[in-house]
Parts: sequence; structure tokens; C-alpha cells
Amino acid sequence: MARLQRTATIEPNDARDERVRDAPLDFSGRVAIVTGAARGLGRAIAARLYERGASVAVNVRDAVRADAVVASLGERALAVAGDIAAAGAPEDIVRRTLDRFGRIDILVNNAAMARSTRFPDLTAHEFRDALEVNLVAPFLFTRAVLPAMQAQRYGRIINISSSAGRMVSTLGGAHYTASKAGLLGLTRAAAKELGPFGITVNAVCPGMIDTELTREHAAPDVLERLAAGYPVRRLGTALEVANLVCFAASEAAGYLTGTSLDINGGDLMM
Repeated sequence: MARLQRTATIEPNDARDERVRDAPLDFSGRVAIVTGAARGLGRAIAARLYERGASVAVNVRDAVRADAVVASLGERALAVAGDIAAAGAPEDIVRRTLDRFGRIDILVNNAAMARSTRFPDLTAHEFRDALEVNLVAPFLFTRAVLPAMQAQRYGRIINISSSAGRMVSTLGGAHYTASKAGLLGLTRAAAKELGPFGITVNAVCPGMIDTELTREHAAPDVLERLAAGYPVRRLGTALEVANLVCFAASEAAGYLTGTSLDINGGDLMM
């Protein structure tokens, strides 16, 4: 795919990422589930958790792609393929993870439906589909991991929302914005109720990140123009988001709950 053009004074994203890859193996013995891990943010998050010592259950809707991601990670990875919007899928994925690893410490609700259908063409069916994937499924996953996390008196739940949930989507439709805003409400409510069990719940809200999905929704010149308007004049990287997720999933973030962690190059400051 075409890359954003950059001036000589701006370090390329791949070089920047290479400098920050080293990290302690602080997730040794921890088990994570990452939904929507075929590519983009989900794959980066799964890989980063794995690199830092976690065992990772990788959810991808298609079994072949799930197996491919697991093969790229290693023996501490488990493919848990399935459509998270299907009846019983979250519970089944959690059960399979527990059968393999015996515990669940981290849940990353990343899978999302991101479509750009404009309001006049947006049907009730498509709107409901977005809510099922982006909001109902994270609720069901949270409920499904709760018994294991309660028994451990420990858990980290990270919901991948979006700057869209904090304001309005640049590229996505109204259904995307509404579902991501709802996910922030779910994050706060779950954090309030689950904190007494040693479980923290936080949301990460990426802005414009350089992923395949972003480039499917906007031409390079559009992305160039948008990035030029940010205080940090570039798109973010999936690794930068993954590192923020790792912080929220770490023991160091034990007093952080119910928050919305923005990562957007300064596009939104509040």
C-alpha cells in the first residue's frame, strides 16, 4: 500500500516503532484474550502481549486466519476462532481459553464493525449489527470472563473504543460513533461494579492510526491532509496503541479504572 509522504525531519513510523519494542517480560504467567486479532490494532496488541510474556487466546472470525496469527506468535498462543456476534460465541471462546490455560487475566475487546455508510443510506439492520459487534459483544465477553477473574480477585479489561466515541468519527458512520460512545459508558459502569473484585476496566480511544482498515476508508492524500492538522503531524502506529493497552493491562495500572485513554496525536484534547 502507498505510504504517507513525510518530510526529512519526520522519523518514519517503522523506525520509531523499532526503538520502543524492548520491554520487560511483565506478563509472564498471565493469560489474555484479544478479539479481532487478524490484523491492525488487534494483531499488534496480541503480538505485544505475547512478546511481553503473556499467553494469548487469539480471536479471529475465520479459523484459517486465526491459525495463521497463532503460527506467527508461538506455542503460548491459542486460536479461538468465531464470530463474536453469534449466539454463545463469547462464552465458548472464554471456555476454550480456560480449558487450555486455566485462567484469564486480561480481556481486550478490540473486534469492531467499522463502516462508513452515511446517514441517509444507513438502515436499522446495519445500525443494529454495529451495536451487536461493537457494544453487545464486549458486554457478553466481560460477563463471560467475570467468574474466572472474580475467583482470582484480579483482572484487566480493556475496551478499544475510539476518538469517535469521544466526539464523532471522521471516517465511520453514525452507527460506529454511537456504538463507540456506548462502549465508553459500558466501561465506566463495569469499572464501578467490578472494582471491588480486583478487576479494572478501562477504554483506549485511538484516533487516526495507520492500519489497513484506515487505508481502506481513505485515500493517501486524505490521510496526509488530516495528519497535517494534528499537533503531532503524522498518523499513529498500531504498536503505539498496543503499548498503551499493555500499560492498562499491567499491574502498574492497578489504580486506573473507568478511564478513557486518548491516543490521537493531539487531535482531541479534553
